[in-house]
Amino acid sequence: MQATAEYLVDLWPAELGALRVEVVAMPDQPSAVRGVARWRVDAQQSLVVLYRIPIERMSRLHRDDDWHRRLMVESCVFRAVGELIGKDPWDLAPDRFRHW
Repeated sequence: MQATAEYLVDLWPAELGALRVEVVAMPDQPSAVRGVARWRVDAQQSLVVLYRIPIERMSRLHRDDDWHRRLMVESCVFRAVGELIGKDPWDLAPDRFRHW
């Protein structure tokens, strides 16, 4: 998770230079909220909070192994950071996913 955040900071230093990423067990959600959040962003503090238990237990993996679990966490980091700076997660590192 930290390596992914550092990678994104290297790609987007102006937007993410002050990025902080925290991991907590569970979101503190009001009972009226539907679903369970996997992350929260606070643009004013340049903060991304990842919720460990929802990411671990509620993500559907087609193969439950270490590599796929790491990819799930990485995808949550990309999606949360994209939300933080108003970019599509696929646009954060487009060359990373080009394999041709």
